[in-house]
Parts: sequence; C-alpha cells; structure tokens
Amino acid sequence: MLTLKIIFWILLFIIFYTYIGYGILLYILLRIKRLYKKPKSDFIPENYEPDVTLFVAAYNEKDYVDEKVANSLSLEYPKEKIKQVWITDGSNDGTPELLRKYSDQGVEVYHEDARGGKIGAMNRGMEFVKSPIVIFSDGNTTLGKESIRRIVNLFADPKVGCVSGEKRIFQKDKDAAAGTEGIYWKYESTLKKWDAELYSVVGAAGELFAIRTELFQHIENDTLLDDMIISLRVAMRGYTIQYDPEAYAIETASANVKEELKRKVRISAGGIQSIIRLLPLLNIFKYGWLSFQFISHRVLRWTITPFALAIILILNSYITFSEGFFNFAGIFTFFFWGQILFYVAALLGWFLENKQIKIKILFIPYYFFIMNLSVFMGLNRYIKGNQSVKWERAKRGK
Repeated sequence: MLTLKIIFWILLFIIFYTYIGYGILLYILLRIKRLYKKPKSDFIPENYEPDVTLFVAAYNEKDYVDEKVANSLSLEYPKEKIKQVWITDGSNDGTPELLRKYSDQGVEVYHEDARGGKIGAMNRGMEFVKSPIVIFSDGNTTLGKESIRRIVNLFADPKVGCVSGEKRIFQKDKDAAAGTEGIYWKYESTLKKWDAELYSVVGAAGELFAIRTELFQHIENDTLLDDMIISLRVAMRGYTIQYDPEAYAIETASANVKEELKRKVRISAGGIQSIIRLLPLLNIFKYGWLSFQFISHRVLRWTITPFALAIILILNSYITFSEGFFNFAGIFTFFFWGQILFYVAALLGWFLENKQIKIKILFIPYYFFIMNLSVFMGLNRYIKGNQSVKWERAKRGK
C-alpha cells in the first residue's frame, strides 16, 4: 500500500506541474533572471522595414477571401513592402478566381487542381517567396492592425529565427464554450510570454507566425502540426522563437465542444507525431533551456499527464476502498471525492451542452476532460495512421 501511495503522489505532482506548477516555476525563474540580467533592449535599427510575404495556404475559403484580403491590405506597414501569396490547391468553390481579382494589389495566387493537403501546399508555395521574412496566416482569421510591424520588429534581433503571434478567440453573446476556450488561450498566452522571456517559445501558433525565409526547410508531407515542426526546427538550429501578444489573429470559437474535440484530436495526434520527429530535442544536455521548456510545456501534456489522470483515479479508488470511502479524516478520501465531483461536473457539462444549455462553471471541467480525452483519441489515430493531413476544419461559431 505504501508503494501505491508513493506512486499516487508522484502522479499527482506530475499533473500539478503540467497545468499549474510549470507556470509558477516560470514566474520564479523570471524573477530571478530579472535580478541578475537587464531586460532585452527594444532598440530597432532605423528604417528597419524588410519586405515581407503574407502566406496563406487555403482550401475552399471563398466566404473569407474578401475580408481576409481587405484586412491584409489595411495592416500598418508600407504597402509596397508587402506581398500576399495564396496557395489554393484543391479549392473548387471559386476561391482562386475570387483572389485573382486582387492581382493588381499585391495578391499572387498559385493554384493546382489536385488536393495534396496543407503541408504540400506550403512546401510548394515557399518556392514563390522571395522576401527575407515570411508570415504564415490562416484564411479565416483577421489580423490585428499592427501585427506585421510588431512581428518584424522582433526580427531586428539576429538571434530570432521565428516569431509567434497570439491566437485570440472572438466571443459573441458570452457563449460558455467560447468563454472557456478563451480562458484557456489567455493562460497559454501568459505562458508563451514567460517562455519567450526566459529563453524561447516552444512552438508557434499556426494562425499567425513568421520565420526568416532562409531557415525554411521542406517538411514531411504527412506532418500534422506544421507550425510546431517548422518553428521548433528553427529553434533547434540555435535561433529563438519570440512572441508578441499584440501581434494577433482573431477567429471565432469552435461551434460547440464536439467540434472543438475534433480539432483537439487532430492536434493531439500531431503533437505525438511532433514529439517523435523532434526526439533529439529531449536531450537537455544539448538543447538546455529549450529542451526543458519543450518537455514542461508540450511533452508532458501529450504523453504522461493524460495517462496519469486515469491511473491516479484507479489508484485513489483502491486506496480509498481500503481505508473507507467515508473516512473523511483521510487525505486520500478527500482527493477521491474531489475527483468524482470533478468528473460528475464534466459529465453534467456534456449533458447540458447537448441540450444547448451552457453554464460556464460546468464547461471548465468538461473542457479540461475533452482536452485530455483528445490525447487518447489522437494517440489511437496516430498509431492506426487514420489522421488525414488534408484540411479538416472544425466548424466555427458565427
């Protein structure tokens, strides 16, 4: 029984560290760093305005084209230094034809009838990028007015090889699902900001990120998380990934938690694939802080922690059974009923969501449960090879 209790506490520590402890440790490390090291200078060389390319790999985005192009043309940066490259492989809804109307405004369209997936489109499309900086963005997102300017400013530091923007969730009518997703991304934004200050962000947001064009390497066509692989391979070459929350892309939340689960299962499958492909990055003796941050912020969430959540419930049940389910003087009884209450709340959140009744306090445990369930489902898809690399967009709220 003592061995089981020790395993219980180890697993509980891993769970706590993954979701809360790493953030606390980051904060402490930054306070120490600030005591001994001056903050980075924000000095930007005069007239530092390199050419940039806004790169969009799009599949059937006709409903968003006009808004996206208009938004891109309105961004605060010299218009003559911005080029838009759209790769529309497989699109058959009129997206390429609609885009060609903007050819006299710096929009270039490269289309192939065959649908080869986003990665194939990116690999092919990078041949048309001639600017020193390329900014990747999704066709259904709106960028903040100063996004290009703020991203470019960070590249003034020659040690920076990649810059990640922030994903923001548009909330309408205070929808519970959107609110929960928004809370999660706000927490992630804080962690990214601290990661960047400590050393480097560990993976860019696919909705908006940029790299030095010369650092782009063709990636495997079956890659599921292009943003993760591209950005971390840049970091593994000795550059840092920086982050500016004021360079942001806005998109609506998933239409419902079922659609969010679809998105997260794909991300989880891609996360597991990324860990395998970036296996050398686990060598903390070679990559130092980058490795530490990668393991703490990414690897644990996609590997050990979801399994720890399942195992700890089983262990807790056995220990509590042995000591008495209603022995409330025992700490293990407290944790057992706490877990039961949490999963009942998650189940109730699922039930009410299916009834179109949305209560935010119940969506928090439900959303957390969905996040970890997606890892098991993603692992199953990855092992079976059932996850397609082709666009599989979750339905977004309106």
